[in-house]
Amino acid sequence: MHEIKQSDFQSFAEFYPYYLSEHGHPVSRRFHFVGTALVIALAVWVVATGTLWGLVLLPLAGYGFAWVGHFFFEKNRPATFQYPLYSLAGDFVMFKDVLTRRIDL
Repeated sequence: MHEIKQSDFQSFAEFYPYYLSEHGHPVSRRFHFVGTALVIALAVWVVATGTLWGLVLLPLAGYGFAWVGHFFFEKNRPATFQYPLYSLAGDFVMFKDVLTRRIDL
């Protein structure tokens, strides 16, 4: 099996189908959705209240939920380790795609 490398993707548009293929289990997608929703809510809370220590919670919420999805349901390695920026963007695009019903939970 060919191991995909960052250089295999020339753009996020090329990466996103791969990202979705790594998130095929509906429970994993639900964990990602909850984690991303918490990240958004926490970011709004930090800005609204000026509680800067809340920034520490952002990666815990986002990665914590996502990694549970990967390790226990997908049984794969999170794309974050190999493609950190594309993967972060993928989380938010997948969140939007769930909200717009392009992807089912």
